[in-house]
Amino acid sequence: MTKASTLKTIKAPIEKELKEFNPYFRNAMRTKVRLLDVINQYIIKRKGKEIRPILVFLTAKLCGEVNASTYTAATLTQLLHTATLVHDDVVDEAYERRGFFSINALWKSKVAVLVGDFLLSKGLLIALDNDEFKQLKVVSESVKEMSEGELLQIEKSKKLDITEEVYFDIIYKKTASLIAACTQLGALSVNADAETQEKMKQFGAYLGIAFQIKDDLFDYDKQAAIGKPTGNDIKEKKLTLPLISVLRNCTPKEKRWAIRSLRKHNKNKDKVQELIAFVKEKGGIDYTREKMLEYKAKAEAILMTFPDSEIKNAMLALVHYTIDREK
Repeated sequence: MTKASTLKTIKAPIEKELKEFNPYFRNAMRTKVRLLDVINQYIIKRKGKEIRPILVFLTAKLCGEVNASTYTAATLTQLLHTATLVHDDVVDEAYERRGFFSINALWKSKVAVLVGDFLLSKGLLIALDNDEFKQLKVVSESVKEMSEGELLQIEKSKKLDITEEVYFDIIYKKTASLIAACTQLGALSVNADAETQEKMKQFGAYLGIAFQIKDDLFDYDKQAAIGKPTGNDIKEKKLTLPLISVLRNCTPKEKRWAIRSLRKHNKNKDKVQELIAFVKEKGGIDYTREKMLEYKAKAEAILMTFPDSEIKNAMLALVHYTIDREK
């Protein structure tokens, strides 16, 4: 099955809800400020796979019946996710995302920061306008976690002393916390009991961790377009699991060489490729894939506690898609 057909299978049980969600989301981004409206239209046209709204709707259907509260949750999480992407591009000085120019590339960083702030505030206001105070609490916690995760990674990137425990703390905060919020909100929106809400939050956390580990593996995997790994994390002095696991088990001499390469030669393409080859040779990629599969299995185990259904099958397909995707 191709990736496109897999995504189609995942969306099939919520096709109606996703179709109704699009105008709902566009309406949420409307503004009377012309510049902001132009930028928002650009964002809407280049939207991604909408995994977060998909998670909200699938979880809601798994636990109950989709309602107005579910649409609010889906809109809230998509606005928040979009805001973080806009801000991330500014922080990373990235000028492209998904093959399109970033907001900061087209309208400069000052405008991009303000657009991100607008999207975040719109999300919070949608929750308040619909008296969804519990949803607001869930999302506010996620925003806090994401900010902490990014800052923790920046702090540790300077010292280059990230342990595996700290790594998992960072990726939970940075990525998994919002995915966990999506699945928790899906259950919350249909008034699922507290135990079910917590179960779905945990499912989202496991899925989000597997998702981020997959992202970190991309840095060490061969890219079809250029025939070699990108090494972007290494260039930014980011310690991720493939390298962390190797540094824990290699000799002191090898560790000194690897850290020196990361600290002083991270912009040298040849040195970056040498470090990638070293990580592969020492089993860093295999170890990281094993960890990703562990979290995939944990996410699947939670889904298996629910009765068989089209929704459950779609969510299992989404778990597989998370680790099988090519970008």
